[in-house]
Amino acid sequence: MTADTERAGEAGLPGPVAVDEAARAQLLALARTAVAVASRARPTDALDAAMHEASATDLRASAFVTLVEDGELRGCMGILDPVRPVHDAVAEAAACATRADPRFRPVAPEELARLEVDVSVLGPMVPLADPLAWRIGVDGIVVQLGSRRGLLLPEVAEENGLGKVEMLDIATRKAGLPAGAWREPGAQVFAFRTERFGGPAVSPAPGGGGEAG
Repeated sequence: MTADTERAGEAGLPGPVAVDEAARAQLLALARTAVAVASRARPTDALDAAMHEASATDLRASAFVTLVEDGELRGCMGILDPVRPVHDAVAEAAACATRADPRFRPVAPEELARLEVDVSVLGPMVPLADPLAWRIGVDGIVVQLGSRRGLLLPEVAEENGLGKVEMLDIATRKAGLPAGAWREPGAQVFAFRTERFGGPAVSPAPGGGGEAG
């Protein structure tokens, strides 16, 4: 156990998420292929080999995939199922970010060369007795009230210059609730950590060319 993990455990906060280098490479390759297939730049059977390769890791975790085009968000979707094989979650999240994020039109094949793909593997959700006891830029948060739930990844706070109350209000609104509902009796706030990694949607090929996936 690392000192970071011990300190987090003592404070009742989530510890770091461990995803080894080989698993990161496999999951990024899978996300690239899933984006290319979902954008119809590659045939659907191209996903089979990437799924098989990524299944070498037995990690089970929730996952998000974020697409960025020319520095701007282009899609971000996640699969919240901590007992699901992480490669399944990454493949589905990547496809959803490409074609099903309601904030954006579907990604077209010609956009792939301008896209960056980030994969976030989520660690366990830790319930907080104090809804303000999480760490800006380190922890993501979930606000839940009844059957409604809103989530924000750790990087949202620093990328947008948000404080803790603003983050909680935004997560609450994402749950379809009025801002401030995280203070209501029965509301729960959870913190979680992520392991985030990524790269261009079109992977470099030997000789300086490139190909999707």
